[in-house]
Amino acid sequence: MSHAAAPAPLTARASGPLRGTAAIPGDKSVSHRALILGALAVGETRISGLLEGQDVLDTARAMRAFGATVERDGPGCWRVSGVGVGGFMEPEDVIDCGNSGTGVRLIMGAMATTPIAATLTGDASLRRRPMGRVTEPLSLFGARAFGRAGGRLPLTLVGAKNPGPVEHRLAVASAQVKSAMLLAALGAPGESAITEPTPTRDHTERMLAGFGAALAVEATAEGRVIRLMGQPELTPQTLAVPRDPSSAAFPVAAALMVEGSEVFVPGVSLNPTRAGFYETLREMGADLAFEDAREEGGEPVADLRARFSALKGVEVPPERAPSMIDEYPILAALAATAEGATVMRGVEELRVKESDRIDAMARGLEACGVRVAETRDSFTVHGLGGPVPGGATAAARLDHRIAMSFLCLGLAATAPITVDDASPIATSFPAFADLMRALGADIG
Repeated sequence: MSHAAAPAPLTARASGPLRGTAAIPGDKSVSHRALILGALAVGETRISGLLEGQDVLDTARAMRAFGATVERDGPGCWRVSGVGVGGFMEPEDVIDCGNSGTGVRLIMGAMATTPIAATLTGDASLRRRPMGRVTEPLSLFGARAFGRAGGRLPLTLVGAKNPGPVEHRLAVASAQVKSAMLLAALGAPGESAITEPTPTRDHTERMLAGFGAALAVEATAEGRVIRLMGQPELTPQTLAVPRDPSSAAFPVAAALMVEGSEVFVPGVSLNPTRAGFYETLREMGADLAFEDAREEGGEPVADLRARFSALKGVEVPPERAPSMIDEYPILAALAATAEGATVMRGVEELRVKESDRIDAMARGLEACGVRVAETRDSFTVHGLGGPVPGGATAAARLDHRIAMSFLCLGLAATAPITVDDASPIATSFPAFADLMRALGADIG
């Protein structure tokens, strides 16, 4: 499995113009949810375009452990025969979620209101990440968690025997926590209400409605309230997973950085709760075009064309953070080549991702000759208005997005940039290096 692989260094060097079509893999967030809701439906769900990165494969393996039948018919094409809400069986062995914070937290929610126990673990990176932010609100349903200090993995979760509906206001702006609560609410009789003070990605709500759950969303003075009636019989679906906007961010950013480049990315999800990165790029002066807007699998999508642009630094408003939380590492790399400072505020969540992403990007950028400043919840990159010096090795810290960000930056650096371990990239974007090489990138 990828999280046990030996370190695999990769080096990126200054490249000529990047040109061509970037066929981005399926959206990781949607892929996780499609497998889990397929397992909670009654009957067979068919999925096309599923991301086959290690994170999603680990979730597929977990759904089998809970009793669902999960089969692969071909590239990206999967069938899930579900066991129904409340039908999960107790796993016979420990469930290894690898590197996936989304996977483990959604799995906890899906089983929290079924009277079974499961022990969950992950790789070294995942075992460092806080799980109390999920297990504590799940305890409102009656679930109990027994883990390491700080609520960290390995952790055993015991589902509630007699769950009841819950009304809860989220303490953090986290789509993972919100989604875990909504999945748990499926197994509790009556209506649960989850309030998020700041809107986060809404894939779970969209997909729950598609599977037939009784769900209503209301904007109030306290925030966005999602009401869900528990114990439905979910109807199996035929789903087309849109292409992942977070993965698309890498070839798009590379095209903007490398002079003369033009890259076409078909069928990218433009869910409004995920579009903050592209909004920020336009504010920086990026030459982006969105073509043939349409809907696929309940998600808005469009074809994206990105051309090399002379970018200027901007201040990213903190309220935008939930809609682009995964894109800050590649934004920081891109900002290093822009003219002037790019200021990112309200990004404390980056401290508890696969790595401390603020620290990882700051140390790597400094090694590449870029001046940065940071606080607990902010990060400023002082752009050079052109190629960075480079000539350094950046530590990926078991974080796929850190690795890909520095490899993209190396394409616009005076001297090569090496990533000490690119193996984590397989968790979300296994074809990254091959796709970038096909566009003309010098990565090897």
